[in-house]
Amino acid sequence: MTSNRQALLKSRPFGLVTSENFEFVDTPIAEPGEGEFQVKVEAISIDPAMRGWMAEGKSYIPPVGLGEVMRAGAAGHVVKSNHPKFEVGDAVSGMFGVQQFINSNGAMVAKLDESQASLERWIAGLGMPGMTAYFGLLNVGEPKEGDTVLVSAASGAVGSIVGQIAKIKGCRAVGIAGGPEKCRYVVEELGFDACVDYKAGNLYKDLREACPKGVDVLFENVGGEIFNTELALMNVFGRIVLCGLISAYNATEMPKALTNLRFVLTQRLKMQGIIVFDFAKDYPKAIEELGRWHAEGKLKLREDIREGGIDAYPDVLNLLFSGGNNGKLVLKV
Repeated sequence: MTSNRQALLKSRPFGLVTSENFEFVDTPIAEPGEGEFQVKVEAISIDPAMRGWMAEGKSYIPPVGLGEVMRAGAAGHVVKSNHPKFEVGDAVSGMFGVQQFINSNGAMVAKLDESQASLERWIAGLGMPGMTAYFGLLNVGEPKEGDTVLVSAASGAVGSIVGQIAKIKGCRAVGIAGGPEKCRYVVEELGFDACVDYKAGNLYKDLREACPKGVDVLFENVGGEIFNTELALMNVFGRIVLCGLISAYNATEMPKALTNLRFVLTQRLKMQGIIVFDFAKDYPKAIEELGRWHAEGKLKLREDIREGGIDAYPDVLNLLFSGGNNGKLVLKV
């Protein structure tokens, strides 16, 4: 192959992302320079955070610039190398973007052991989603044995791992998911103690039954009315891990204000956001422990791998917001 297919951000989306927000181009593949290596990207991680990266405004990371390659975590193999620590054939992951090739100097690039897991799994449960779950629950949520941990979007890439880690730590794990099939998966395959279907229309009642002793740790991925309802179930001195607000990522008007915010005061709750990049120095510890739990059969992981290559990126991304994925979304290049 002599060209590099890339997805460039053309315009900032209003509402759902469309292919019109991107320009798909073929550019010449530059040779890696001294101290660089070239990666052929084979799998791209599809994450809710991508929608925020396209928007202007203050955030934890600068937005993707117009005309730039869309930001993305990805994995592939080294095909050329002028770097002493990376050899042709090495499996690697990093923030490679939505493109087929990239040259790197090795900064923030990890080598992957394909004997332990596939490329797709290394950018899924054993990658950023797994580490987000790990640090969010253990470092921010601080669960204690016997606590009730409630997880929204429990069948998703992060939520599914949060509940399993909660069980490993001796907690009661309760999930919220959309539809009976996802709830069945959360309980029967992932081992949660209970899962509530928010689409059934009885969220507060069903959560009260699933959490008879209240909620000690809330791992929030959704926001909106689901979050508002969960607040009323929190125990005194409960902890809220704010990981995502996916219900509002494609909003075209300001979301409604929380009406149950008073429970933060009356229950003396602690609420803290989790951005996985804040824990970069401890990544090796998380990878080692997640890998061990996976090898021991304590951590079950599932990927939803989609075909279509670079041009399929907008449509695959939107599956996250329609609930159309089953497992961690990965785009095959």
